[in-house]
Amino acid sequence: MNASVHLLRKAVKSTVHLRSEVRPGHASAPILGTERIGAGTVIEPTGLVITAHYLVIGARSVEVTPFEGEALPGRVVGIDHSTGIAAVHVGAPKLPGLRIRETKPDIVGEEAFLVAVHEDGRRVSSGVVTSYAAFEAFWEYMVDHALTCSAASPGLGGGPLVDAKGEMLGVVSLSLAEVGKFTLAIPSCSAADMLRAIEKDGGYTGANPRAWIGITCYPIGSNVIVAAVLPDSPAEAAGLSSGDIVVAVDGTETTDRRMIYEAIWRKSPGDTIRLSVRRGDDLLQIDVESISIETFFG
Repeated sequence: MNASVHLLRKAVKSTVHLRSEVRPGHASAPILGTERIGAGTVIEPTGLVITAHYLVIGARSVEVTPFEGEALPGRVVGIDHSTGIAAVHVGAPKLPGLRIRETKPDIVGEEAFLVAVHEDGRRVSSGVVTSYAAFEAFWEYMVDHALTCSAASPGLGGGPLVDAKGEMLGVVSLSLAEVGKFTLAIPSCSAADMLRAIEKDGGYTGANPRAWIGITCYPIGSNVIVAAVLPDSPAEAAGLSSGDIVVAVDGTETTDRRMIYEAIWRKSPGDTIRLSVRRGDDLLQIDVESISIETFFG
C-alpha cells in the first residue's frame, strides 16, 4: 500500500496503548486474566477511545498512553457486548483522532492498513479487505457484518483498521492467521449507537439485553458440541457439561451454531431456555434460566 507519510503518522498518533487491571474475583478474570494490554483509537470529534471490549471488561483501572506523552488515566464509559466494542474516556487535553467511515459490501478489495501497539511502540501492516460478512465465534457472539483483512497484525489487538484516505474502518479484534484469513475487524461504525448514547447520557450499559447462558461451543458437521461452560454461569447451574451435543433449543432442531445463538437471543434475560442435548447414549432435556451477559460481566 502506497500510503503517504502524513497518513501513516496521523493513524499512528491516533492509536493509543491501553493497559487495564481487573480485580481477581471478576467473572472475566479466569478467562481473560487480571491484566490486559492492547490498543485503542481516538475518535473524532468526540475524543473518546474505542477498542476491543475484551481489553476492558471488568476493568477497575485503565491506563491510556498516547503515541507522544505520558500515561493518562482512562475510564470505561461504554461496553457493547453485541458488537464487541468498548469506549474509554481520557481525562486529558484532546488527542489526535480518526473519523469513522461507514462500511458497505463494496469495500471488499480496498487497500487498508492496521496499526498495533508493540513493546517498542507502534507497528503498521498493510493489505486489502478480503471480506465483509457475518461472523460467529465459539463464545456466544455473532455479528451480521465483520471485516477480514489480508494484513497480519504486527502486535496487540484493539487498534484501528484504516483506509487509504485515513478513515477508520474497523476495530481490530482477532488474529485469524491460523485459518488463512489473517485479521478480523469489527466495523467501527457499529459503535455509532453506543457513541451517541455516551454523548447524550455520559455512559452506555447496553441496549435491549438478550438472553445469555454462558457456553462455548464448536460445530462439527451438523452437530454443535459444548466445549465448556463458564464458572457460575446459568449453563453450569443447569448442569450442562462439556461434550454435550446440542440438538434442539426449545423444541426446534438446531444443526449449526448460528441457529443456537439466534434461538437463545429470541428470549429475554430471565426466561427459561430448554436445551435438548445428547450425552453419550442419552437424550437429555436441560432447562437453563438465562440472564444477560451485561449482568454476568457487570
